[in-house]
Amino acid sequence: MLISIMDQTKKWVFIINPVAGNGYALSLEGKIREMISRHDLTAEVVLTERRGHATELSRHYADLGYRYIIAVGGDGTMNEIASPLIFRKEVVLGLIGAGTGNDFIQITGFPGRFQDKDWDTFFRANTTPMDIGKCNDKIFLNGMGLGFDAQVAAENYTEPGEVKPGGKSKYIWHILKTLLFFKEKKMVVITNGQTITTDCFMNTIANGRRFAGGFYLTPEALANDGLLDVCAIKEVSLPQRLRILLMVPRGTHINDKRVHYYKTEKLSVEFPSEVPFHVDGELFFSKDFEVTTLPGALNIIYNPEGRHYFSN
Repeated sequence: MLISIMDQTKKWVFIINPVAGNGYALSLEGKIREMISRHDLTAEVVLTERRGHATELSRHYADLGYRYIIAVGGDGTMNEIASPLIFRKEVVLGLIGAGTGNDFIQITGFPGRFQDKDWDTFFRANTTPMDIGKCNDKIFLNGMGLGFDAQVAAENYTEPGEVKPGGKSKYIWHILKTLLFFKEKKMVVITNGQTITTDCFMNTIANGRRFAGGFYLTPEALANDGLLDVCAIKEVSLPQRLRILLMVPRGTHINDKRVHYYKTEKLSVEFPSEVPFHVDGELFFSKDFEVTTLPGALNIIYNPEGRHYFSN
């Protein structure tokens, strides 16, 4: 059930990641302060100072009784801020998209860059419960990936673990390079009562639909149905990779016989050795994966008139 909450007596905090979107998030500070004044909110604006700081700030303000905790940044910032808010029903989470890819915000029905009408809609604070995914000890809001898309995420990081500079064009370059040189690995998958040994070109597990700024890998996902959408592709030749890739922006790849698309509450995946994986674009490594969904774990601001990924 979708609900509308607007209580101006409750406090808001805006947590800005100043480096998100190559500094775009920081440029929104003045606009946010203007909106706070226009809507007569009791609010604070704070900046993150390091990786993990957004989680500390989110927990701190939730413990102080702040009702609306708003991320200003990209998918990684949103993930950090959401982590301490799971099943805290008294808190409402929101995102003002200011990252590079801005994939998560598509779930909420808002665009990656707000226009005037989007600010007004945002501050009406329409909210809905939202599922989240969990992989081992890490949560994901939009999705996680193994195989090809994890390698694309790995290409986006330097050796010390810093995100490489650049806009959406850098993702296209990483995708093309990985298409040419990626080598599939064997894996064992347990889901829906079946154990399958296969190879992994791609295994994307998601609440949302869009990845890497415009690729609809899981185009039927709903973020409040209690299920994870899985797009699994076994070993494919280079021409087949190219053919499927060209279908992904429209989401029509799921009709290809080489693509196994399904929904599940949980699954286990095992590789013979460590492989890269991403959760909401952040890179990690492991060989064993226990993935599940946590239904209705967050209350989130969404746009009821937008192209959101919630069922009514």
